[in-house]
Formats: sequence, C-alpha cells, structure tokens
Amino acid sequence: MSLTTDHSRAEVDGAHSHGPQSDGAVIPQSDRAERATSFDVADFAVPNGREEEWRFTPIKKLARIFAAEGSSAHLGWTTELPAGVTVEEISAAEARDKSVFAPGDRTSAAATSLSEGAILITIPDEFSAADPVIVDLAGAGEDVVWGQILVQVGANAQASVVLTHSGTATYSAYVSVDVADGANLTFVSVQDWDATAIHLAENALRVAKDATLKHVVMTFGGEIVRIGVNAQLVGEGANLELIGAYFTDAGQHQEHRLFVDHAVPRARSRATYKGALQGEGAHSVWVGDVLIRAVAEGTDTYELNRNLLLTEGARADSVPNLEIETGEIEGAGHASATGRFDDEQLFYLQARGIPEAEARRLVVHGFFAELVREIGIPSIEARLLESIEAELAVAVGKSTGDDQQ
Repeated sequence: MSLTTDHSRAEVDGAHSHGPQSDGAVIPQSDRAERATSFDVADFAVPNGREEEWRFTPIKKLARIFAAEGSSAHLGWTTELPAGVTVEEISAAEARDKSVFAPGDRTSAAATSLSEGAILITIPDEFSAADPVIVDLAGAGEDVVWGQILVQVGANAQASVVLTHSGTATYSAYVSVDVADGANLTFVSVQDWDATAIHLAENALRVAKDATLKHVVMTFGGEIVRIGVNAQLVGEGANLELIGAYFTDAGQHQEHRLFVDHAVPRARSRATYKGALQGEGAHSVWVGDVLIRAVAEGTDTYELNRNLLLTEGARADSVPNLEIETGEIEGAGHASATGRFDDEQLFYLQARGIPEAEARRLVVHGFFAELVREIGIPSIEARLLESIEAELAVAVGKSTGDDQQ
C-alpha cells in the first residue's frame, strides 16, 4: 500500500494545516512554539506515551533514561581539527550560558543538568578551511551517558563540522549550534551505532542574519534512535537546509522530528528526509513542523519526506505540519510519500539485462545517492555511501528472498 500527501508550494492566505497520520486521520497538534522549555529535568514529567511528541516512541525501553539519574559513564572521543578551530571541555554552567535556547523535553534537559560538562567547538570570525572539523564519539557499554556538545560559529566563517557515533551506549545528548551573521556551516551527525545502542538527542539550531546552515542527519545503526531538530531563524536572509537519510532494519526504531521556527521576515528553509526500511518490526517516524509567525513575511519554506519499504513487516509514519500566521509569504508546502519498489524502474533495468538483485540495489542506491551528495564533503559522502552499500547488501537479499517465496 502506498500512502501519499503532496502539497505544492503556494502562497497561502491565513492557512493552518496539520499532516495526516499513516491511516489518513488528522492529528490535533498544539503550537510547538508554546511548549515548555527548561534546563531543569524536574520541570518535565516522565512521558507515558499519550503525549503527542512521544506517542510513536517505544517508551517502555527508555525507563533508565527517563529516570534521569546521575551517571559517571562517558563516550570516548577523538578529534580532527583544522588550524584555528578550538575544542575544549567546559562546565555544565558555562554550557547553559552558551546554549542557543533551553531544552524542550525531559531527556535533553537531563543531558544538560546531569552531564558533568560539555564539549565546546569554537569556529572564529572569518574562518575558512576546506577540511572539516571531525569529532568521533564511541560508546563501550550500556550504562546511561549524558552528553552536551556546543558549536559556535563566528561571523562570516565558512566551516564544516561532523559528529560520528559508533559502538554501543545508552546515550542522551543536547547539541547546540549557533551560526552568526553571514556565516556558512555544514553540520553532519552520523548515527552508525551497534545494534544494541539507544540514542536520544535534541539538536538546537539558531541561524542569524544572512547566515546559512546545512544540517545533515544520517542514521543507520542502533536499536532506538530519536533525533529532534529544533531550529529558529532569527535574522533576515537566514537560510536553513535540513537533510536526512535513514536505513531502518528489523527491530529498529528510528525517529526524526523537525521544528523550524520562522521568527523573522524573508528567511528560507528546506527539509528533505529519505528513508528505506526492511525486516519485521522496522519502524521509522518522521515529523516535520514548520511555524511561520505573523512577523515572518516573505518566508519561503518546503519540507519533503520519502520512505521506501523494501520488505513486508516494516512501517513508516510520516507527519508533515504547517502553521502559518501570515499570508504574505513567498511559498510554503510539504510532501510525504511511503511506498514499495517502483515496478517500472525494476522492469526498465531488468529489460536491459540487469539481474533483479542488482536492479533493486541500483534503485535504492539512487534513492539515497543524490541526497548524500548534497552534503558537499567528499570524504564524508564516501563513508556514508559505504554504509548505505553495506545496508543494501542485506536489503537486496531479503527483498529477493521475499519475492521468491
């Protein structure tokens, strides 16, 4: 069964819309801009699964994180730094002062209040380098780890920052990215965990006047991965690109939630996320919320989510939402689709002598490759394409096996 919603970019006069559930029903949604935020974990109740923001998540498996108890466990980390960039450990109090805004849920508040400190990456004004800043984070146990990472990008700087996650851990993190006037940052977060890892994170983003932020999330591993992206455009001419890809295997839950707050006039945002799912119990969730405030005249925004089901037993939930408080905009829209292999594409390839297994691999590779190549960091693109090929080696075997039964 294929489920599709497609809303073309158009000028909307006073519209207020919410995306459908996977069964087509409309979801009541409170204004995300009005939700509580706090650095104090006590300000958030333990989720029970009936809350809108937690209703898709397997919360019974997150009891240790929701308990919000202190832990001395850490991830190991190494860095590769271009000259001029600094990485240092700072106190939790300093991190609170430098964060772009307060966390919006219990797990990210716990990360800020229970971590013993934070990693601060500082990119100075006018900085420019071809090589990315790379921070490799690795887990070596299942103890709960609380983490904070802050990225501060100076005015008119040009830089790339890559976070990678591997090994296993039960990890809750708060990541703050602050992009100053005129700066251009590509920020990449790669979740390539072992099968038993749990990773919850809030990425808080602030984009200033005439600045550009390309924020990339690539999720392949982990039992449960839930990444929230909360972005605010605070200066005219701000430009935000949200790019994501995920490959969800049997028994995995991968959830990506976006909130983009257009708080000023004449800013632009784009969100493009693609996922492939295979195996019994594979579950992906994508929620995209965009708020265009009354003052945000001239806004231009669009969000897209595509999901490809490779086998039976997989489920993708896709929920796009728009909240529009002014009709004086350039454009606003969203599109969402979930379906199986395109039979016409497979027939076209097989008719030219390409075996079925290779034809399937080529279709899925093409589904992701164009998106990955938008990152603009060749070494990272190559690494991600290798991860996708590793997933495809399993996916193609399962798909052809199912077809032959």
